[in-house]
Amino acid sequence: MAARIFRPAKTATQSGSARTKAWVLEYDQQEPRRIEPLMGWTASGDMLSQIRLCFESKDEAIAYAERQGVAYRVEEPKPATRNIQSYADNFRTTRPAQWTH
Repeated sequence: MAARIFRPAKTATQSGSARTKAWVLEYDQQEPRRIEPLMGWTASGDMLSQIRLCFESKDEAIAYAERQGVAYRVEEPKPATRNIQSYADNFRTTRPAQWTH
């Protein structure tokens, strides 16, 4: 039984930083998923893969994993990069491509 500790990245459809401040502990999948023959749904006997625990800090998540005897790996978040441009940059003469509508 192993777990992954990470901070979720913000989705492409949201502009704010909601739900990206907490650290999450998710258990790794222990057995492969299979197609249920009757309904065609995806099934699995692995109940731990459904558990998602949220913590205020990385240290709390690590302490929980160590207390429970769970092997874990920590994935550090990548720093956010922003390419700040002004509106006038759309009309530069040194622009690499022609400006079109």
